Amino acid sequence: MFSMNLLFLLALIAIFHQCLVFADETDESMPSVVQGFTAEEEEALIGNSEKFEFQAEVNRLMDIIINSLYKNKEVFLRELISNAADALDKIRFLSLSKTDILGDKKDLEIQISFDTDKKTLTLRDTGVGMTKADLVTNLGTVAKSGTTSFVESIAKGQDIGMIGQFGVGFYSVYLVADRVRVVSKNVDDDQHIWESTADSSFSVVKDPRGDTLGRGTEITLFLKEDAYDLLDQDKLEELVRHYSEFITFPISLYKRSEEIVEIEEVEEDEENTIKTDEDVDVAEEDDETKSTTPKTEKVITWDWERLNNNIAIWARESKDITDEEYQNFYKAICTKSETGEALDWIHFKAEGEVEFKSILYVPNDAGNLYNEYTDKKAGVKLYVRKVLIQDDFEDLLPRYLNFIKGVVDSDDLPLNVSRETLQQHKVLKVMSKKLVRKVLEMLRKLATASDDNDEEDDNDEDKKTDSDKYIKFWEQFGKSIKMGVVEDTSNRSKLAKLLRFKSTSTIAEGDGYISFDKYINNMPEWQKDIYYLAGETLESLEKSPFLSAAKSKNIDVLLLNDPIDEYAVQHLGDYDGHKLVSLSKEGLSFGDEDEEIAKKRVKLYKENFKGLTKYLKDLYGTKVSKVTVAQNTLSAPSVIVSSQYGHSANMERIMKAQTFSSSQGMGMPSQRILEINPRHPIIVELNNMITNDNTDETTSDLAHLLYDTALVASGFSQEDPSVFAERMYRVIGSELNVKSMDLEDEIDVPEEEESDENDENDENVHDEF
Repeated sequence: MFSMNLLFLLALIAIFHQCLVFADETDESMPSVVQGFTAEEEEALIGNSEKFEFQAEVNRLMDIIINSLYKNKEVFLRELISNAADALDKIRFLSLSKTDILGDKKDLEIQISFDTDKKTLTLRDTGVGMTKADLVTNLGTVAKSGTTSFVESIAKGQDIGMIGQFGVGFYSVYLVADRVRVVSKNVDDDQHIWESTADSSFSVVKDPRGDTLGRGTEITLFLKEDAYDLLDQDKLEELVRHYSEFITFPISLYKRSEEIVEIEEVEEDEENTIKTDEDVDVAEEDDETKSTTPKTEKVITWDWERLNNNIAIWARESKDITDEEYQNFYKAICTKSETGEALDWIHFKAEGEVEFKSILYVPNDAGNLYNEYTDKKAGVKLYVRKVLIQDDFEDLLPRYLNFIKGVVDSDDLPLNVSRETLQQHKVLKVMSKKLVRKVLEMLRKLATASDDNDEEDDNDEDKKTDSDKYIKFWEQFGKSIKMGVVEDTSNRSKLAKLLRFKSTSTIAEGDGYISFDKYINNMPEWQKDIYYLAGETLESLEKSPFLSAAKSKNIDVLLLNDPIDEYAVQHLGDYDGHKLVSLSKEGLSFGDEDEEIAKKRVKLYKENFKGLTKYLKDLYGTKVSKVTVAQNTLSAPSVIVSSQYGHSANMERIMKAQTFSSSQGMGMPSQRILEINPRHPIIVELNNMITNDNTDETTSDLAHLLYDTALVASGFSQEDPSVFAERMYRVIGSELNVKSMDLEDEIDVPEEEESDENDENDENVHDEF
């Protein structure tokens, strides 16, 4: 009898445990927040529904939508949220004239939920809702307008202007669902249900459940098998935050969360327990050994969580926004890899042919921008009514401004039938032009503040900060401005004002950089041109022989050590009427001397050195196009300059370093011209040797050495290093009076005598002892 009672008790415990397990499993399942249909209601839906035939070639239309209009199936959620926001906007507008239209549904919001068991995704709004007639008309817009010509126009990508309506945007749901049910309630009608599987028909029926929404629209998607990933709440949250984080109305997701909670222990009833003294002692011992760690359990909870907490601050007035808010918004639109604060920003509203609002930022750091320049995506996000259309729209800003971050939002931007694919429209070009102008305006103000600060007292800390900001910008993004000078002909003059360079004066005085305007202000009255010299490093440029003439006349020279500098200067040509002149090109004239006297002096020098110049030209052959007397003062015996339209030494070096460079692809070859310094003693002595018909091998080697050293000093590379090395060895040998360059006989190694070897072995033996 006792054993049977024991078995019965164990069975009861097992049943109770199973109930607890079942209860735990039930708690983890998602509670339904969408009122479903009973079997009777489902039958009523089928029996009482009114069928409508699509008038368009729906199958063809769906094929176009799925395969042509949308590159990414996930945009359906953006479309539905945008439509819901439109409906909420409409009811809010109506409530201004009809104060009682909101009724009990005061909250204007969008809610998203999913059901993993039924494989459904539901989006609900408390907007204006639709009557039966609205359901037939609005959700049949594509069909109603969908004659063959309409379908063909969509296929051709023509601008239909359907955005903001329940049109093609709504039909994007069929990218992820094979059946869609729309429940809608308008204050002027009963609640109705629209349903379709995107075949040739759809049905509309009065909702047998009555008024379950109060007001608004509920769209339920019966997902395709390949869209089950949308039942992941993290995936849904990511999509909403990406596309719709700045929608005005709250967007909430019904989310599952896990929480570890402490279990409260039930205390025993002291009145029903009789304790002896021994029991008390035992209890005290148990309390000492008992663990203090509380018992916990995992609790699954479901609740609504708002996803769009970021505020679209571009819609506010700039005077109402603090710097901290601007910086926080900048961090919100940047990727995780882009850290730090913005260096500067501009917030404006454009009006006229197209209206839009925008905030554009200059980052604090270029990062790896120039390592991935051609592949770098644009940093400006395009919104239409606060709905993200594209987060890297390249047509808004030219490539050289791809470091700019920000947002552009337009309420009336004309789009194609899809929000995702934008046409090359005239309005877009107008927007791009205005955005570029605003960016350059922002940079000009930053640069102007920098230039103004150079004239201010260095003790003005606030002004000094502005100056440092532009210098930091230039050091980070100066290459982009130079690229703009090369690529953007329409804004070249504006970009030129932003250029900064090192120069002989700034290096000497430690002033950092100089602008064209400051350079011109510092020029002597007789100087007409802006002089520059391009090379590999600042150190090599400072030691260049080309600088000697400019230094003797106290002329400032821009030093271009960035590979793109010479490209930019050549595309610029001149600045504010002052020609940009390279010191390494032929025909250099500073204009500080009387031209007639200078010409007569050069003519006399040419007559005196006519024999040497002819000898050198014959000796060098095609290596140089000509040999002439330098018109300006040189410190070196000679230099090699380039023709006016040929490549400089620096440009030759850059083009040779390019990955796919070739001799055929280098364009016009450099026409090298050797200019000799008639006042240098080496040239004078060499001229005397030629005059005296002393043209032996030594004279030839000295003449070649003159060319080789001028070649290297002028920045060119040696064509044949082995010939150069042999010539140098001959010159060294001549100075050492070496008669022949033949090698001496090899030294003989004397044979060691055997007795000496034995003595050495004996010594080794003694050492061991």
